[in-house]
Amino acid sequence: MIMMMREGWTMPRQRRRACVTISVAAGMFGVLFAAGWSGGLRINTTPSEPLGLWRIVPLTRSVLPGETVFVCPPDNPAMREARQRGYLRRGLCPGGFGPLIKTVIAVAGQRVDVTDRVAIDGLPIPRSRIIEKDAQGRSLRHDQSRMVRPGEVYLHSGFIGSWDSRYFGPVPQSGVLGLAQEVLTYAP
Repeated sequence: MIMMMREGWTMPRQRRRACVTISVAAGMFGVLFAAGWSGGLRINTTPSEPLGLWRIVPLTRSVLPGETVFVCPPDNPAMREARQRGYLRRGLCPGGFGPLIKTVIAVAGQRVDVTDRVAIDGLPIPRSRIIEKDAQGRSLRHDQSRMVRPGEVYLHSGFIGSWDSRYFGPVPQSGVLGLAQEVLTYAP
């Protein structure tokens, strides 16, 4: 019995080294993760934009059409339903949503026409076809034609299955966190 207790209290040298190495590596990973997070680095795991490491670049002006941005979706019924359906991830945005990476295709004063696809000021947007059902066969509501109001932006992704303004309409420009800059990405 004394022998068993003694063995339980001593740790072989090799095991101690392994525990120290793993602890140091985990600590370094934690420090790198925290530094990257505070430096605006984010990992995209959705097919709407290339997969991999992105950076949020602070914006000191109004966003322009054609710019790709990180944006917090508004906390509204459409977004809560999207999260329940699995279109949105959890995150630190209001409502518990993760930020989206999308391209701004229209800003205040521009006309958005939504039919079987999207057109901005009469110009059709490539890869903007509206789909009626998601991958699980659930009906999708789509946005209506409108003018984009002051303080709003209209978002798009060329990925056919993207959850973007085609389905939920414009979002408040105040939700834009900054420009989305690719750091180390892969487009499958």
